[in-house]
Parts: sequence; C-alpha cells; structure tokens
Amino acid sequence: MWKKEYQDRQVKLAKKTKRYPTDMTDVEWAAIKGLLPRASSRGRRRQCDLREVINALRYLVRAGCGWTMLPKNFPAWQTVYSWFRRLMRRFLFHALHDVVLMLDRELAGRQHCPSAGVIGSQTVRAPSADKHGYDAAKKVVGRKRHIAVDTDGRLLMVNLTPADIADSTGAKAVLEAVRKRWPQVKHLFADGAYDRTVLMDKAATLEFVVEVVRRHGQQTGFVVLPRRWVVERAFGWMVRWRRLVRDYEQRTDASEAMIHIAMGSLLLRRIAHP
Repeated sequence: MWKKEYQDRQVKLAKKTKRYPTDMTDVEWAAIKGLLPRASSRGRRRQCDLREVINALRYLVRAGCGWTMLPKNFPAWQTVYSWFRRLMRRFLFHALHDVVLMLDRELAGRQHCPSAGVIGSQTVRAPSADKHGYDAAKKVVGRKRHIAVDTDGRLLMVNLTPADIADSTGAKAVLEAVRKRWPQVKHLFADGAYDRTVLMDKAATLEFVVEVVRRHGQQTGFVVLPRRWVVERAFGWMVRWRRLVRDYEQRTDASEAMIHIAMGSLLLRRIAHP
C-alpha cells in the first residue's frame, strides 16, 4: 500500500514541478496525450506514466546521454527503451511531429499544408551505424541526412543514407516521400549540388518545380542565399540536441525517430507557449 501512495505522490510532485528544461508542461501534454496509445481495458494495468516516458526521451535526445544514464526519477531505462521501440514501429513520433507542424503553421497564419519547400543535406559522423560511407567533400565517415523543410524551416521529411551517396541521389527518396505526405507542395528550392539530370527528371515526374539557388561570382565560405539559409538554420536547430550532433544510432529508423522527437519538441513548445 505504501508503494502505491509513494508513486502517486511522486506523480503529483512531477506534474507540479519541472525537474528538467525538457519536461513537458501541462499545456504541451494536453496537446499530444490524445494521440498516444491508450491503456488496454483488459489484462494488467499499465504501470508507467506515458508522460514520464516522453519526458525521458526528450531528455535523452537533448542531453545526448546513453540509455543507461537516464536519471533515476524517470522510469527505468528498459521501460523507456521498450516504449521507444514500440512507438517507433508505429511511426508515432513522425505522426506527432506532423500534427504539431500543421498546428504551428495555422498559428502562424499559414495553410496547414505547405506549398513550397527547401531541400538540403548534412553529413555527420556515425560511429555505431550498421552502414556508413565516406563523404569526400566533407572528409567525414558517417551518414548523410537528406531533408526537406518548409519555407520557415519546419521539417517535412528526412532520409538517411551512407555519407558517400550523392545529394541528388538521396534527394530522390525525399521527393517521393514529400509527394505522398504533403501533396500540395509544388515548388522546391535547392543548391547547385541538386542540379543533376537524374533528379530533375524525377522531380518533373512527380510534378515538382525545382529552383536552383546559386552563388554569385566567386563567393566562398558560408553565404546567406535566398531561401537556402532556411534549411541551414533547420540543421542548426537540429544539432542543438546533443544526441543529433553525431548519429549514435545503429539503425536508420531509430535515428529518424530521434530527429522527429527533437524537431517535434521544438514545435510543441512553440504552439503551447507562443
């Protein structure tokens, strides 16, 4: 009996106080709890609080710690990892991210589905990846993140490949996924690396208009280009979550889930506390 009273007291205390900056507020939790799986009416009662599981995952990605290093006031790391795998297999992190993305667009006075986007890539080291490659341009062994964002920098789609895959090749899967998930997107901005016949033919087949934004003259180093800076800012938002500075996941689906947890958390905080 004393154990149940202690657990109830800890739950009430956790809801009143924010132990970590990554903990969800009541407003944030209210926005997503209806999208999470409900406890079964049959069988053993659910022992863990899903809110604490999501808090633990946000802490994990933001702090960049290992599973076994989660603080003790979260559920056991085995429980958190089990729920992570379960929700990942249901693509729930992707779904939650897309829901809050549409809500954030509506709060910004835009249509919930974007009509234009920007594509780009980022190469990161991936010490635990089952498949990786060497990016000769960046001189990095790891994975390459091919992403599409809307014109404000919200993540629309991500595709992970070994780092030796060309930008134009990796972007083809992104275009296919964007066409299925965001059918109203018609116009895409890209840099010169995507000006390849294979990609342009693919874009034309999918009814995209790809506008290549090039540098002017002999410009070197980082230069703010129209629309192109938006995708670079999105990568900057991403790597503020220390788990994403490198790709520590062995599997690409786990890595994509971590990205959606991070970017979805940013959007959730934005819509809950405008």
